[in-house]
Amino acid sequence: MGRIVGRAMVWVLAGMAGIYALDWAVWQVRVLAGGGTRVMTVGRFVVAPLKGGKEEYYPDGKVEVQCSVSLLPEGFPQAGSSPCWWVVRHPVVFER
Repeated sequence: MGRIVGRAMVWVLAGMAGIYALDWAVWQVRVLAGGGTRVMTVGRFVVAPLKGGKEEYYPDGKVEVQCSVSLLPEGFPQAGSSPCWWVVRHPVVFER
């Protein structure tokens, strides 16, 4: 039973490494072609702490954020920017 679990873990890790490498390679090709990142407009709110652990939200207009055209989230190969599919699904930024 332990041998099956060990082999399954090896296959999972190999699959994750393959997805990472493929995403990085596709993103690098897009960067070299001049299209690896986009700029999207999102809403911005400033969060002010209040007494009793409460918070108050103040709208602060729209702000442009840079996102990467990739599969993996920030911090992987894309130099810290969120993927565009994430920014589309989370169109509000909270500044604390």
